[in-house]
Amino acid sequence: MMDVRDSTDTGGCMPVLVARPPVFAEPDEFAKPDQFAKHGRLLAARSLRISALLLLASMALFVAGFGWFANTVSRLTTPANPARADAIIVLTGGQSRLDAAMGLLASGKGERLLISGVHPSASRRQLQAATGGDKRLFSCCVDIDRAALDTIGNAEESAKWVEDHAYGTVILVTNNYHIPRSLLEMGRLLHGARLEPYPVVNTNLENGGWLTKPEALRVLFTEYNKYLLALARGIMPMKRTDSVTLADAAGGS
Repeated sequence: MMDVRDSTDTGGCMPVLVARPPVFAEPDEFAKPDQFAKHGRLLAARSLRISALLLLASMALFVAGFGWFANTVSRLTTPANPARADAIIVLTGGQSRLDAAMGLLASGKGERLLISGVHPSASRRQLQAATGGDKRLFSCCVDIDRAALDTIGNAEESAKWVEDHAYGTVILVTNNYHIPRSLLEMGRLLHGARLEPYPVVNTNLENGGWLTKPEALRVLFTEYNKYLLALARGIMPMKRTDSVTLADAAGGS
């Protein structure tokens, strides 16, 4: 009798595959919280670095801007013989401004003068006596604005005055450090009129002299911040004119 084992030929048979159950690693209940915490720390560190870089860049830009502003303003000089304009506007804030404006009016550089920002308690006679100007000239050709309380108010009241008289060119008299912001504020409101800056210089701050004078440094720093705020206000859509810019004023003085 043939043995069944002897008749079995495995050469042509298909191999038998035995399926094994999948092997799962033991769950680590602390792995995910650790990974999340590590990822959170990495994100926090990255955000902190980015914030620090942005802060440093902003500070560097602010300091560089202040240096540009101070140097540009310190180079502004009073024109020796400015061209004649239709009118003159002086912004109150110092005796030297009023004296300069009255001098321009007396020399025929404009047909009328607006003194903007006069204190409400100051009478016309007191103002005329303070400037020392010719009484006849003061009576006929000087207008007084008592409504303006700041540079924005100066611009608003001056724009009304210029428009009422249909002036095309106006000499703007104020201190050199105040010229940039004054041009910016007035340039937004004057329609078609051109501003000719007339910087009044009380202290010579050229060649970095403002760095060695604490009071001048304080005034420039304060005015620079006000100038930045005025620039920020310019984001609002307002009609602009071809008024002289700060760079033009510096180059033409």
